[in-house]
Amino acid sequence: MSTCIRNTLIIGLGLIGGSLAKALRQNRQYGQIVGYDRDPEETKIGLDSGVVDVAANSLVDAVSDADLIVLAVPVKAMEKVLVDIAPFIRETTLITDVGSTKANVVEAAVRVFSVIPPGFVPGHPIAGSEKSGVAAADSTLFEKHKVILTPLAESSSKAVNVLTHMWESVGAEVLVMTVGKHDEVLAATSHLPHMLAFSLVDTLAQEQDNNTDIFRYAAGGFRDFTRIAGSDPTMWHDICLANKNALLAQLDRYTAGLANLRAAIECGDSETMLGTFTRARAAREHFSRILSGTAYSQLMTNQQVIFRAQPGGSVSGKIRVPGDKSISHRSIMLGSLADGVTEVSGFLEGEDSLATLQAFRDMGVVIEGPDAGNVTIYGVGVNGLKAPPGPLYVGNSGTSMRLLSGLLAAQAFDTELSGDESLTKRPMGRVADPLRLMGAEIETAENGRPPLKIKGGKALKGIHYDMPMASAQVKSCLLLAGIYAEGETSVTEPAPTRDHTERMLNGFGYPVSQNGSTASVKPGNQLHATRIDVPADISSATFFMVAAAITPESDLTIEHVGINPTRIGIINILRLMGANLELLNEREVGGEPVADIRIRYAPLKGIHVPEDQVPLAIDEFPAIFIAAACAEGTTIVTGAEELRVKESDRIQAMVDGLKILGANIEGTEDGAVIEGSELSGGTVESHDDHRIAMAFAVASLRSTGTITVNDCANVATSFPGFVELAQSVGIKVEREEG
Repeated sequence: MSTCIRNTLIIGLGLIGGSLAKALRQNRQYGQIVGYDRDPEETKIGLDSGVVDVAANSLVDAVSDADLIVLAVPVKAMEKVLVDIAPFIRETTLITDVGSTKANVVEAAVRVFSVIPPGFVPGHPIAGSEKSGVAAADSTLFEKHKVILTPLAESSSKAVNVLTHMWESVGAEVLVMTVGKHDEVLAATSHLPHMLAFSLVDTLAQEQDNNTDIFRYAAGGFRDFTRIAGSDPTMWHDICLANKNALLAQLDRYTAGLANLRAAIECGDSETMLGTFTRARAAREHFSRILSGTAYSQLMTNQQVIFRAQPGGSVSGKIRVPGDKSISHRSIMLGSLADGVTEVSGFLEGEDSLATLQAFRDMGVVIEGPDAGNVTIYGVGVNGLKAPPGPLYVGNSGTSMRLLSGLLAAQAFDTELSGDESLTKRPMGRVADPLRLMGAEIETAENGRPPLKIKGGKALKGIHYDMPMASAQVKSCLLLAGIYAEGETSVTEPAPTRDHTERMLNGFGYPVSQNGSTASVKPGNQLHATRIDVPADISSATFFMVAAAITPESDLTIEHVGINPTRIGIINILRLMGANLELLNEREVGGEPVADIRIRYAPLKGIHVPEDQVPLAIDEFPAIFIAAACAEGTTIVTGAEELRVKESDRIQAMVDGLKILGANIEGTEDGAVIEGSELSGGTVESHDDHRIAMAFAVASLRSTGTITVNDCANVATSFPGFVELAQSVGIKVEREEG
C-alpha cells in the first residue's frame, strides 16, 4: 500500500506532527521522513532527537520532492501554508492535515486550489498530551486512538486507502465521516467541554468574596473537569472561530438543558432532576458500551471469556437464581407506557434487560436503578415517548428488538434499532412482515436482519394474524402494536407460548381478550402504574435443575421460581424422563404463579419429547440435550426448528459440542436423536450463545475429563453471577479471561 511513498513531509513538528514523524520513521513504511517547522530550532531538535530523517531548510524543495504531505499546523495557519506550498505540489502528491476542525480547512483549500486535488483528504487524529513541542514526540501516541478521515467528493479512493493504511501503521483506528458530521461531533465532544471548562473557571475566578477558597478547597471532580481549561487559549480561540456554527448549535442545546435543570431545582421538581441525573449517568455507560462493543454487565474489555469445568462433583443446597428475563423486559416496557410510578423488585440486572431499560431512557422515560434488583419507573403514558437522540442499541437482546419494533412502529418519530454483531445475524422478518401488514414502514438489512429502520407517523390498522410458527416474541410484538392500531388486533398461535405480555397488560389494567389460542387487544385504553415482583427465571433455574437431576447424591432447592403454565415445559419433560422433582410452596405473586423447586437425583431415561411441550421449553433445550445425553436409552426431539434461529443454531451447536464430548447424537432438521452415553472432556464452542455455554458447564458433572467452553462472555446477557452460583452448589467451573 505504501510502496509509492518515497518521501513523506511533515509540516509542523509540534506534538502531533512530531509524534507521527517519529512513528513513521520507526515503522519504515512511508519512505524518508522529512520535517519542517517555522521555528528552525524545533526542526533542529527533531533531527537531533531522531524524530525525522531530514530537516528541510527550504519548504519549496521539500514540497516538490514529497509524495505525501501532512499539514500539522494550527487551524488558523492552515490557509497560509497552503498558499505557500500550492505552486510546488505535484499532481500525484497526497495531502492530509491533523486539524480538529474540517470545514475551515476545506474552505481554505477551495480558495487556494480552486479545484480540490484528488490527493487531498482532510484528517483528524483524536490524540494528545499535556506536553507540547517536538521534544514531547511519542511514537506510541496514536496507538488505540481514533483518527477521523473526511474524504471529499474530489478525493481519490487511492488517497483514502493510503492514508488509512498510514494511520493504521502507527496503531490508530481509522473512521470515515463527512466534514459536516465531523465538525458537529467534535463540537459536542471536544469543543463544547473546553468552552464550559474555560467559562466555569473564569466565572469562579471573578467571584469577589471567596474565589481563593473556591480553588483552595476544590474537590477532585472540579479539578478533573477544569483541567482542560489549562489548554492553549490562542488555539481554542482559533478553533471557536473555525467551527463557529457547529459550536454555537451545541452551546444553544446545552444552555437550554441547563435552563431546564435550573427551573427544576428552583421548583423542587424531583422527577426532572432525577431524570437528568439518571439519564446522564446511564447514557455515559451506554454509549461507552456501544463504542467498545461490550456488554452492559461487563467491564469495558474485549477480552475473550472461557469456562473451564472440571469433571465430577454433586449439587446440593438452597439457591435463588436471577429474576425472569422475559418479565423484566416487559416490566420496563409497560411501566414506561403507564400513567404513574411503577416499582419493580427482582429485576434481572443482565445485559438484555438493561438494554431495554436504556432504550426507554433514551426515549425520555425517567427510570431509577437498578439497585439490588429494584427499579422505579416514572411512566409517561401510552403516547408519551419521545424521539431518541440516535439509534436504540439493544446489544444482544432479540427480545428487546422484536418487542420494541411493535411499539415503535406506531410512534410519531423515526427510530432505528441496532444491536451487537451476534444480533445482526438474527432474522427480524418474523416481526417486520406482520407489522408491515398493519401499515408499518420498516426497512431491514439483507435477509430481514438488523438494523431495523422504522418510519414514524404511520397509522396502523388492526389485523388478525395466524402465526406460522409459535413465538412469544412475535405475538407480544403485534399485541403491543395493537395498542396503537385502529380496530382490533388478534394473534392466533399454533401452539401455546409464554403469556407474560398478556398477563402483565391485564395487570396494568389494559384488557387483553383470550379465546382459546387467540389473544386480542383494542386501542383506546390506558395502562396504570403498579408494583411488580419479578420471580426467579425458570430458564436460569433449568441449568441447576438438570445439574441436580443428572448427578448422583444431589439434592437442590431453587426458590421463588416462576412456574407460568406457558413456561413449565422443562418441568414436564424432566418428570417424563423420571426426574425426582417437587414443587413446594406454590403461590401467586403479581399475577404470576411461583414455587420453590426441589430436585434430587434419580436415573433419567430417554423419551420422545412431546411436541406440545417444545414451545413451553424452547429456551431450555440446550440443558435438555445435556440431560438426554446422560439418560439411559434414546431421546428424540422433534418440532424444535425454532432452535436454529436463536442466538446461535442451537441444534447444531449442541450436536457438535456433544459429539466432541463423545456423545452419540445426530441432528435433524427440527431436533435431534440422542443416545445416552458416557461423556468425556474436550473443548467446545458456545458460538457466543449464553445458554450453550452454561449447558456445557453443567455437562462437566458427568464427564470424565475437563470441559473447556469458548466465547462465554454473553452469559451476562441472562445470568450475571452464573459461575459464582454454580460454584456455591458444587459445580467445578472457573471463568477465565484472555
